[in-house]
Amino acid sequence: MRQATRSRTTKETDIELTLNLDGAGKATIETGIPFLDHMLTLFAFHGAFDLTVKARGDVSVDSHHTAEDIGILLGEVFNEALSDKKGLSRYASLYSPMDETLARIALDISNRPTLVFDFTYHRPVIGGLALENVREFLHAFVNNARVTLHASVLYGDNDHHKVEAVFKGLGRALNAATRQSGLQTPSSKGVL
Repeated sequence: MRQATRSRTTKETDIELTLNLDGAGKATIETGIPFLDHMLTLFAFHGAFDLTVKARGDVSVDSHHTAEDIGILLGEVFNEALSDKKGLSRYASLYSPMDETLARIALDISNRPTLVFDFTYHRPVIGGLALENVREFLHAFVNNARVTLHASVLYGDNDHHKVEAVFKGLGRALNAATRQSGLQTPSSKGVL
């Protein structure tokens, strides 16, 4: 089973996280940030991952530390759950609509962490999550999962819909890229 569990404790956060890549989309999320709970639940459901996150953080200060540290830990468990990465599909790209919003997600499980994120917002905060921290979460995830991610919100009016399109699309793309398509390392070099 491709699953991993880790914890992370700092002076700012205390987080336990379990990810099962071959799950059924079940999520138990408690971050102290309601909108982040909602987004991680959608990520797990649309990725068909089982995800448990229990986080306590200094959210009275700001959502930054909690969002970033969850991204770090999610990336670490994702990378660990993939193990040797043999047989992975590796690449995925898709469009993710959410009502009037359209996001484009393209990723490569490359062992070369890169984030290109194109997202503008009108509201500074939704449900306790400062929207500038969507980028921080994704950056932390990419660096620790060791993936290349291009995520763009092509158009849309509603900031909730924009973030939702990105999280749903990320779950779906990671699901596609982590599917087994053979027995070899998915690289012409023989190693990722």
